[in-house]
Amino acid sequence: MFVRVKKAIPLKELANHLKLNEQLLVDSNRDKRNRTIDENEIICIPDAWKKYIQNNLFVDCEVNQTKSSELTTKKPYNSVTLEQDIEKLQLQYPFINKQVIGYSVLNTPIYELTIGHGKKKIHMNGSFHANEWITTSVIMHWFQNYLEALVNDHDLDGQSCIDLYNDTKLSLVPMVNPDGVDLVLNGLPDHIEYEPSLLQMNDLSIDFSQWKANIRGIDLNNQYPVKWEIEKARKLPKAPAPRDYPGDAPLTEPEAIALAELVKRSQFDRVLAFHTQGEEIYWGYLRKEPVEAEEIVKEFNKLSGYKAVRDIDSHAGFRDWFVNDWRRSGFTIELGIGTNPLPFSQFDEIYRKSKGIFLAALYM
Repeated sequence: MFVRVKKAIPLKELANHLKLNEQLLVDSNRDKRNRTIDENEIICIPDAWKKYIQNNLFVDCEVNQTKSSELTTKKPYNSVTLEQDIEKLQLQYPFINKQVIGYSVLNTPIYELTIGHGKKKIHMNGSFHANEWITTSVIMHWFQNYLEALVNDHDLDGQSCIDLYNDTKLSLVPMVNPDGVDLVLNGLPDHIEYEPSLLQMNDLSIDFSQWKANIRGIDLNNQYPVKWEIEKARKLPKAPAPRDYPGDAPLTEPEAIALAELVKRSQFDRVLAFHTQGEEIYWGYLRKEPVEAEEIVKEFNKLSGYKAVRDIDSHAGFRDWFVNDWRRSGFTIELGIGTNPLPFSQFDEIYRKSKGIFLAALYM
């Protein structure tokens, strides 16, 4: 929300007078961080802080502003509803950084959200696979709960959220494959040029609920340049298909490229890719993972009950590539149990078991 400053004052001093967290206030007004706020100047504060500024000597609520609407993250997300809720999150929590890291085949933006200041850089993503769209819902719901605890100076499961904010930089890409998710949830896109190929790949069925690939029939989690040739040779689809086709070469698809370029730019210390299903955590790759990876996955297991699996006969995935090329900790978390797409009725159980993983990824 926006407030008007009644008298000239440095931003850090204003935070002290309002008894608000200085770092969050500064991060909500990055262009003003190192200067005095002028009289009658407008600044941003998180919505939750409105209760602290009633009848205040230093600030007034700005009258002419759009009231942020209520945000419910416990719901299925397509690319449109995700974009809408990201905008709501930014209004309610203006210290969130949003950037477009790339565009899908159908030119849908792929968003990254970042918060925090620490040297430790943690990345999480969801919906690599279209019929695993529930992973986006779980990520968004946990993120909202983390943000709410952060601005209210609350702990989560005994962990100080403001300490985590200051100790880590968190990167989220809630939906890697927006075209695929939209296809699963909404049906054929309004791009007439893709309709014939989609129907052909889907055996002329208009039921795309089992679709896993991107809109071109490429499995985005078989697109990474680490023993890609093995997957290419042994995967049964030899042409674009609803699932499992690795493409004609590594990193041909814009969604996979966007994630690869983000990793190269950001140099994350740890990555978590959320998938469904199986209640398992894949954590090693050809024994190239660091020693700390085992300690981290033990904590994940303790908090979730998910089985830790070190060695699987699989290559060319996002986690495989990250561990192989950076020798850092990478995890694929298979949420829930059943047959994809998991029904949304499983959401509460999935969230209850997995929420500790998100938090432990920050404090470990």
